[in-house]
Amino acid sequence: MSIKNNITRFLDAKKISYTLFETPKEKLGAEVTADFLGISSLLVYKTIVVKRKKGKPILALVSGNNSVDLKALAKILGEKKVFLTTQSEAEKITKLQTGGISPLALINKGFQVALDEGAQEYEQIHISGGQRGLNIRIGVADLIKLTNARVGKFKDEYEIACDIFFPKYR
Repeated sequence: MSIKNNITRFLDAKKISYTLFETPKEKLGAEVTADFLGISSLLVYKTIVVKRKKGKPILALVSGNNSVDLKALAKILGEKKVFLTTQSEAEKITKLQTGGISPLALINKGFQVALDEGAQEYEQIHISGGQRGLNIRIGVADLIKLTNARVGKFKDEYEIACDIFFPKYR
């Protein structure tokens, strides 16, 4: 694939192994991206922009079929409370379109990255390539190292229960 952007150049310079996948250019969401790629939504991680009362926002990565438990995330990060952003706020904060927000595009921009511990069950996961229509499969260990991600359990327990009891509806 010949697509190059700041993320691919960064990964190439660091000699990090990755695979690019082109997807439709419109905002798909993690579950639709997983369907398009023919993989489980457990492997496609979406980036949720979360605010704290003071300081730089957080980029919380959680699998496509889950949402972020804000209380659990706050506890992991040592915050009293964190807040979910709207899509327009996320775009304004990151200067990226939703559906294309990637922690790799925001390295050295001061964002703290949090990765749900479920990612460690896999050798590689899929994340946004920093623009709509581009998806990257990357090693979990590489992602953690590159972003200095804090790893912990913060996916919503309600969503987990839905996966267990109603998997065909997810």
